[in-house]
Amino acid sequence: MSARPVSPASPFAPAATAGSLSAIRTVTTEAAALQALAEALAGPMGEAFERALASISAVTGRLVVTGIGKSGHIGSKIAATFASTGTPAFFVHPVEANHGDLGMIGAGDAVLAMSWSGESAELQGIVAYTRRFRIPLIAITSRETSALAREADERLILPRVEEACPHGLAPTSSTTMQLALGDALAVALLERKGFTPGDFRVFHPGGQLGASLRHVGDLMHRGEAMPLVATGTPMSEAILAISRKGFGCVAVVDGPGRLLGIVTDGDLRRHLSGDLLARTVDEVMTHAPKTIRPDTLAGTALDMLNSANITALMVVEDGMPVGIIHLHDLLRIGVA
Repeated sequence: MSARPVSPASPFAPAATAGSLSAIRTVTTEAAALQALAEALAGPMGEAFERALASISAVTGRLVVTGIGKSGHIGSKIAATFASTGTPAFFVHPVEANHGDLGMIGAGDAVLAMSWSGESAELQGIVAYTRRFRIPLIAITSRETSALAREADERLILPRVEEACPHGLAPTSSTTMQLALGDALAVALLERKGFTPGDFRVFHPGGQLGASLRHVGDLMHRGEAMPLVATGTPMSEAILAISRKGFGCVAVVDGPGRLLGIVTDGDLRRHLSGDLLARTVDEVMTHAPKTIRPDTLAGTALDMLNSANITALMVVEDGMPVGIIHLHDLLRIGVA
């Protein structure tokens, strides 16, 4: 890669320091590389991308990602992204492959090999192995005439771009494109397979992400725990129900059990007067309150609570309350 002049982007120049100017140059250079990649995908690379996508989609075993140096580090991340989005995948280091790990690759697998130059000697063993046993080989490289590209069944040729390194040596823009192209393959496969948030949860049970993908029905309070009173109930009894159940509200239902409204702590404050206890819930309640279905994701429930500035939601099916979920339930499992 050729070096290029260090010229700060003019909008940032007046207040930028030497360090921030370098950072801006790096980011804008890598952004330009991604734009070049997008243009390639819209043009000459588009058909090759579709063929590579079809090849990976047809795999009955696993997608094996390999690469050496910085390409290897990027490949390891790409393999993890495939695996977490429904395409069984793992990374094999090409040197370890030459010392026995080729046995990890079998019939039904495909290999995604990454090398900017396409001439990495360490890849020769794994490339030869795929040719011997007719294992599909997909190459991500920048040189169409390279050894890797010549041997591959499908080749994704990255555009030649400037590295962000001022000497044109450290892989920066090139690895950014490799990472983005790997993500593009994984996301396209995710969409092709109809991968859902529920499927995603299976592979991400831990942490905040896993918590946000749980369903309200898994977390809600049911049965006797629900704060319910019948229409016409005096406010004196409703206040006791609010206190006993501990959710800061009570739902009002009709004879068949359909939800009519809700009385919250806020409603009590708004109607605070000398005759509050003599009134009925029908006079105080909020009609048509916000509700949620049991099959709603916990992350969505948190967004609803935050946007409405409330702390609890009645869980309803066919107009009937089946549970209640409180902000504390979501905080307890780590959604927020």
